[in-house]
Amino acid sequence: MKPLLLIFFGGGLGSVLRYVIGKWLNNTENALPYGTLLVNILGSLIIGIVLGYAAKVANTSNTYVFLLATGFCGGFTTFSTFAYENHLLLRDGDYFSFLIYALGSIVLGLLAVFIGLYFSKVF
Repeated sequence: MKPLLLIFFGGGLGSVLRYVIGKWLNNTENALPYGTLLVNILGSLIIGIVLGYAAKVANTSNTYVFLLATGFCGGFTTFSTFAYENHLLLRDGDYFSFLIYALGSIVLGLLAVFIGLYFSKVF
């Protein structure tokens, strides 16, 4: 039960912070959604730090991983997990899976957005 509460709390904090940064930096004057870009980059940095530290220090409590990596980064952005998983594929030399996963995620993600927008207009 404790891991679920840590994930819940971290995810809530990450989601609220993502919202605040998006409201602050994403606007119609900018061509790019700088808030979203910022949270994706920060989330990737945070998950890299947390999971890298957890891998380096054998007796690291899972509390930090649940709270920060799974919870906070999961609520803040899913891009952090995507970036870390691609790092693992590259580190392991699995270049084919890396290409399929990276390109597939981007292409299918964009396609899903367009399909969702289409369905929202039709139904």
